[in-house]
Amino acid sequence: MRHAKRTCKLGRTSSHRRCLFANLLKSLILHDRVETSLAKGKELKRRADKMVTLSKKNTLASRRRAVAELMIRYNNLSPKEKKAVKQGDLSSYNDDRKVIGKLFGELGSKYHERSGGYTRLIRTRLRTGDAGERVIVEYI
Repeated sequence: MRHAKRTCKLGRTSSHRRCLFANLLKSLILHDRVETSLAKGKELKRRADKMVTLSKKNTLASRRRAVAELMIRYNNLSPKEKKAVKQGDLSSYNDDRKVIGKLFGELGSKYHERSGGYTRLIRTRLRTGDAGERVIVEYI
C-alpha cells in the first residue's frame, strides 16, 4: 500500500525527476506558463507553490533553498562583463540568474498578501498518439 507517499515517480529515476522538475520550474518562472502532461502538471503545481512561499520569506536561507531546488548554476563573468553588470547591463547573465531575480523580486512581491494557491491547472486537450491529457500550468 502507498499510504502517505505523495511523490509522483513518473517512471523516472530520482535524478532524472529532479532535473525534469527543475527545468519545468525555471520555464514556469520565466514564462509564467508552461504546457505539460496532467501528472507532471499536478506535481509541478505543488513545487511551484513552494517556490513562491520561499520567495515571500526572502531570507538568505530561502534563497539558498530555492537555488538548490532549481539547480541554479551561475556562469562565471569576465571582468569586462562584471563592469557592465554594475552599470545595469544584464545581457551577460544566463537564464538561471534571471530566474532567481524574477522569483524573489517580482513573484514574491506579487503574492505577498496571498496565503496560497499561486498556480492553476487548465486542462487543454488530449495528445495525439497516446491520448495523454495535456494541461497548462500558469501563475494566477
